[in-house]
Amino acid sequence: MSFLGLSAAASFLLALILGASAVLVPAAALHVAFAIGVLPLIFGAMLHFVPVLTRSAGPHRAIAGLPFIAQGTGILVVLAIQGLVPRWLLHPAASIDLLLALILMGWMAGRARRAVGSPHPGWRWYLASLFMLVLALAVVPLYAAGLAPAALRLFHLHANTLGFVGLAALGTLPVLLPTALKQPDAQAVLWLRRRVPVGLAGALMLAAGAAALWPLALVGSAFLAVAALGLLAHWLRTFGLRALLADGASASLIAALCSLILLLLFGIVHGSGLSSAEGLVPAFVAGFLMPLVTGALAQLLPVWRFSGVQTPARLEMRACLVRCGRWRAIVLPVAAAALAMGQAVVGMLGVALGLGLFLFDLVRALRVPPPAR
Repeated sequence: MSFLGLSAAASFLLALILGASAVLVPAAALHVAFAIGVLPLIFGAMLHFVPVLTRSAGPHRAIAGLPFIAQGTGILVVLAIQGLVPRWLLHPAASIDLLLALILMGWMAGRARRAVGSPHPGWRWYLASLFMLVLALAVVPLYAAGLAPAALRLFHLHANTLGFVGLAALGTLPVLLPTALKQPDAQAVLWLRRRVPVGLAGALMLAAGAAALWPLALVGSAFLAVAALGLLAHWLRTFGLRALLADGASASLIAALCSLILLLLFGIVHGSGLSSAEGLVPAFVAGFLMPLVTGALAQLLPVWRFSGVQTPARLEMRACLVRCGRWRAIVLPVAAAALAMGQAVVGMLGVALGLGLFLFDLVRALRVPPPAR
């Protein structure tokens, strides 16, 4: 898991450098972040959390290797989009990732059936997230072959970002943020159980509507925005704004959720024809993905590196990773807003600053020595 987390951070840096320098075309640079960094990390996080949610043992070695196969496939996707290998290789690459997602779904369902007692509802969000990924990957051969390429590309894009990534994030945040705050949230289970149909329906309608029928996308955006706003309001009532912003990890996670809400609003404005969509995907990466991943890594990377009982080394590593978390929670959403409004230079400078702050913290954190035996 530590490797996957560090790979995700490295993929953001590479995407920024290779995209800004025009070494890679924009689509290839974005897939460096998504296909090489984020998708394997989400797979790994699911493999980490599902045994906890179902009170079962860790995954078999063969299942635990799925994120690394996905990472290799992601490299192939980037090379194919860039034209360094034949473009037809996108078809088998998408098929491999689709198969990995189906295997992971089957593994999750089996763990839930064999759970001691009722499994935590968070696993259903992961199942819904993977379902959206399967749909996103299923259309790749179709639009790559020229069948309604514009519409199916839009479906793929929205099903991937707001479906796969968005649902995985909304299923994790209600558990991860209270953990970061070291405070219980008795209502998290209820929220997760009640909102999963809303989240999945919203993601489906948004992806289908973006491809074919804008009013349907508007309804889907409203569904996701209501779910996200409800979670934000619940956190404010339960923990209070001061506590939420006091910790660098929780501040980054709050920033990610707020950015998701704002980006849904930007998407509605774009869909109505009042603005361009050119900067929305980079804005999603800057405002949602980067605070989400950096906030999650600030909380989880010390646990993954120093597993077992709590140690001073783990606490020291976490303290390093959250040091600039509140600054990142400001800089990255501002960068996302600039990108969404067409201010690419300002937005990319903000992304570089936000990523630089995290890398500064990460370098310090990785220098924390392991506890003496």
